[in-house]
Amino acid sequence: MTPPLFRTEAGGLVDRSRPLRFTFDGVAHEGFVGDTLASALLAAGVHRMSTSIRLGRPRGVLTAGWEEPDALVQVDEPFPEVLPATTLELYEGLVAHSTAGQGRLSTQRDPARYDAMHLHCEVLVVGAGPAGLAAARDAAGRGDRVVLVDDQPQVGGSLLGTGATVAGVPGGQWAEGVRAELEAMPDVRVLTRTTVLGHYDDNYLVALERRTCHLGADAPDHVSRERVWRIRAGRVVHATGAHERLLGCVGNDLPGVLLVGAARSYALRYGVLVGRRAVVMTADDAAYDAVVDLVAAGLQVAAVVDTRPGGAAPHRVARVAELGVDVRAAYGVVGVRTPVDLDLGHTGSFVAGVRIAPIEHGDVVGAATDVDADVLLLSGGWTPALSLWSHAGGTLVWDADRSAHLPGVCRQRVEVVGAAAGQPTLVDLPADAETGAAATSWLVPGEDGARDEIVVDRARDVTVGDLVRATGAGLRSLEHVKRYTTAGTGSDQGRTVGMLVAEVVAGQPDGAAIGSLPPTAARPPYVPVSFAALAGRDRGVRSDPVRVTSMQDWHVEHGAVFEDVGQWKRPWFFPRDGEEMDAAVLRESHAARTGVAFMDASTLGKIELQGADAGMFLDLLYTNLMSSLAVGSVRYGVMCRPDGMVFDDGTVLRLAQDRWLVTTTTGNAAAVLDWMEEWLQTEWPHLRVRATSVTEQWATIALVGPGSRGVLAVLSPDLAVAAEDFPFMTWRDTEVAGLPARVARISFSGELAYELHVAWWHGRALIDAVVAAGASAGITAYGTETMHVLRAEKGYPIVGQDTDGTVTPQDLGMSWIVSKKKADFIGKRSFARADTARPDRRQLVGLLPADGTTRLVEGGQVVAMAELPAPPVPMLGHVTSSYDSAALGRPFALALVAGGRARIGDRLFVTDQAFQTVPVQVVDPVLVDPEGARRDG
Repeated sequence: MTPPLFRTEAGGLVDRSRPLRFTFDGVAHEGFVGDTLASALLAAGVHRMSTSIRLGRPRGVLTAGWEEPDALVQVDEPFPEVLPATTLELYEGLVAHSTAGQGRLSTQRDPARYDAMHLHCEVLVVGAGPAGLAAARDAAGRGDRVVLVDDQPQVGGSLLGTGATVAGVPGGQWAEGVRAELEAMPDVRVLTRTTVLGHYDDNYLVALERRTCHLGADAPDHVSRERVWRIRAGRVVHATGAHERLLGCVGNDLPGVLLVGAARSYALRYGVLVGRRAVVMTADDAAYDAVVDLVAAGLQVAAVVDTRPGGAAPHRVARVAELGVDVRAAYGVVGVRTPVDLDLGHTGSFVAGVRIAPIEHGDVVGAATDVDADVLLLSGGWTPALSLWSHAGGTLVWDADRSAHLPGVCRQRVEVVGAAAGQPTLVDLPADAETGAAATSWLVPGEDGARDEIVVDRARDVTVGDLVRATGAGLRSLEHVKRYTTAGTGSDQGRTVGMLVAEVVAGQPDGAAIGSLPPTAARPPYVPVSFAALAGRDRGVRSDPVRVTSMQDWHVEHGAVFEDVGQWKRPWFFPRDGEEMDAAVLRESHAARTGVAFMDASTLGKIELQGADAGMFLDLLYTNLMSSLAVGSVRYGVMCRPDGMVFDDGTVLRLAQDRWLVTTTTGNAAAVLDWMEEWLQTEWPHLRVRATSVTEQWATIALVGPGSRGVLAVLSPDLAVAAEDFPFMTWRDTEVAGLPARVARISFSGELAYELHVAWWHGRALIDAVVAAGASAGITAYGTETMHVLRAEKGYPIVGQDTDGTVTPQDLGMSWIVSKKKADFIGKRSFARADTARPDRRQLVGLLPADGTTRLVEGGQVVAMAELPAPPVPMLGHVTSSYDSAALGRPFALALVAGGRARIGDRLFVTDQAFQTVPVQVVDPVLVDPEGARRDG
């Protein structure tokens, strides 16, 4: 067991009476309850905790919180996950290892529970530092329902990592007193270990509570590991504090280089010294107070070098100098001496000495001096933590005196307090605590003046040179630079380096003033969150529900093989006596073409429209005219998006003057309903129309084939089924097998066919009756694969298979369905574009393999040559559907081919899985009964 070399003899908030054993990179260590993995490793002298993702350089801890860019570790036991070592609470039996910029996904099912809660309050306070605690107490004192959220196990915020007092009381003690006071109130809830992930409109916030991670394997099974809180608040107070900034200098990315505030936190909160002897480089007065606390904790500080020309306030300099610390203004770190040559096997600090030199206007102006040190501490001042403020729609205003962006105005009821607003807190400050000179530069060049190799963003290995190349390419916006270089795209979202990036960009020729460069947009989630937490209990069936029709039991009893269509389990085919799918489909297809067959069509999307303007609405949705449809009739229609591309197709039944039933494809049912609601609510709110999904109110059987009329006559003896009494594309309300039913003469196979609709709960009774009525005619059940074969033989396209979002009705050979009479409909204007009228657009055609036996590969590319040339190969299109046909006695396919209709009769070629070519003949897509005589029986 490695002894804790850098643990102080006393102090800190850890419980030294409760040791915890853990393993990191195969080495056993020991820490205490209250440690993080980072603090426990630093106590053991371990600095290197990861390897950078791009440059492969060793990386250590920079911060003490969620803003950590580097120290991402892979937890192996008991919960596989990747977390910053700075936020991973230590627990007994923890096993973790360092990462190389990324972790790995577990192959095992996570046994833990995750859940979610909803919460409402008058006031939500984010952050339990001194400002947040005061705000929560004030709101609770007014009688408001208050929720206080903080990401740490204890309340107190910055008080936990400093020696500050409040009203003469030690900060931690004061914070716990306020917490006890709040928790004693009936309408106050305090959530610790809880991070707000995002602040959305109408003061809706989402937070993540870590409930058992710190308990390790001892976590009780009945308690969820993480909980998502969905909070709606009348007013929100952001007391989110501030992030310390990184300074740019040679070697600032090495293990052993930390922020000053982080070193202070490790010393005062965890009782851990980050080294023995430190050099501090700062551009901020607050670092001097931290030096006082660090020296008192036992860290020897060799020197404080201040990059500002005027240095800090005199009383701060004097106080630090009295401790024997060498203080130098207008100085910077120009080099770091390492004990090893970046050996990744070395786990300790990579700092063995620091070179400092005088600087002026960002340049080295004097000889460098060596200072012995094993850690380098940096502080470029503090940036208000305003990510959540930006989420909420708040604006930012540059404050030159503070060299920071401060909150401006927000469209929501949000208030920012404390350090996040650039305000002093309740912490007791010396009476003469004036602010020193504003920072002039956050970047110090190397001893030779070189800057390009200085790392700016440690998470993404972005250097000054990378930023210079971005600006050299003409990029000036930080948003553009971010995307060019990836600076700020790490899990920390660039919180510690945002101002450093802006400094480099502003310092380039023609660079804008730093205050005029707005920071990059902060986006939820504020910290990384696991997919398991977001899913909560919605896993498996709860995540993606399995939907079955009311005839499911019958399908199972008769050996159906199922396929997933959206969330539906649909019979794919019905094998008999060990049949393979191809044989079963040929048998089912033959039955549908020569006898009688049926399928469960209940999954078709069904939407009922009601209202005086429903006909007008349908005319706007569909390319063809619907309002002229007579009651009792049916019409096929196509919907397009505004760009003129096919969105969905189906039938429309007019039930009454103000009632219509729209059917959609199975997979698009929800999308079409959403589409309708979008247009009704945003573009045509004046239309008197209501849309209701009735998909699961109707069980439907498609009765297909030359023998279908005879079977229907047995099922519905009171229904006139003759062709002249019940013509194509009409419907009748009647009884089927004694059940109230709606029967429509609709065919998706080209055969005589009917759709039988009954109430959903009568589905099993209907299918039993159909089977019994058709038994003497040899009725055959068929599945979706046969349905596809039958429709493809007729050239009927499937939206989403024979279309891909770039296909118009005209491309499908359906110009007839695009009305030339209607004044307007969705997509109409797009058909006037030159692009949609190009003769070389990809058009739907049929393909027949020349050998009469080869089944083409769906997705196979259509080309004009038998021998493929070297890439790039000019492609004419691709195969969209391919089947064996019982009716044709051979395989066939549908394809989208450039200028396809003009190529009918031509010989082309289709690539197979071995990248060989198969010769094919281009034919009309309607291959069976092109005259359409079979649909009437």
